[in-house]
Amino acid sequence: MVARVFISGFVQNVGYRQFVKRIAYETGLTGWVRNLRDGRVEVLFSGSKNKIEKAIEHLWEGPFLSEVKSVDIEWVEEENFEGFEIIV
Repeated sequence: MVARVFISGFVQNVGYRQFVKRIAYETGLTGWVRNLRDGRVEVLFSGSKNKIEKAIEHLWEGPFLSEVKSVDIEWVEEENFEGFEIIV
């Protein structure tokens, strides 16, 4: 399964991408995370649906200083990734 997730709120310049990378590592997911120009963070998680849903629950927490307003999920076509990376 693959989920594209958009997180909005105060989620840039607070270590949110590194937080997401740690969550992906801890839950065994692959994919990527990046900042968007509109202030949101976009994440692509690939793995089992159960693991993805567990990771998405953690996205609401965020790192210290972040303030998550919304987490929007789109289930998309299957893609294969070797690991999890932060896209700059």
